[in-house]
This record gives sequence, C-alpha cells and structure tokens, in this order.
Amino acid sequence: MNRFVRTTLRKAGRHYEKARHDYEGARNSVLENERAHIVCRRYAEKRAVELDSDGRPECYEAGHPDCEGCVEDLHNETIETW
Repeated sequence: MNRFVRTTLRKAGRHYEKARHDYEGARNSVLENERAHIVCRRYAEKRAVELDSDGRPECYEAGHPDCEGCVEDLHNETIETW
C-alpha cells in the first residue's frame, strides 16, 4: 500500500510541475516583442496589439473603465489571453 501511495503522489507531482511550467510559459508569452495578445473587455474580442512606451495597448482610451482595467491587468500580468 505504501508503494502505491508514493507512486501516485510522485505522478501527481510531475503533473503539477508540468501544468505550472506550461502556465508560466503562456503567461510570459503574453508580452512578447512589445505585442500583447489580449481579450478586449470593451469589445469582447481577441486582439494582438502593440504596446506604447507606458505599456498601454494602442486601442487604449483614457478614463474608460474597461481600458483602465485592461492596462492594470497587463501591468499585473493577469490579463486574459488567447
């Protein structure tokens, strides 16, 4: 029984590490080459956008709550991507 538990835990650990590695890789690819692959909150569509020097998408509109939230998420690296 102990061997079964150890084997099962090791297997779960390997799956967890792979999932964590894949998640980190995807998260880091969001901001490749100064382009962001975002899901626009304002228009509910997928976009690949250029970022300006302040890290804002080219479609950014100051004062719009969806745009402000998008920029905040980009800076926190929690933006929904595709």
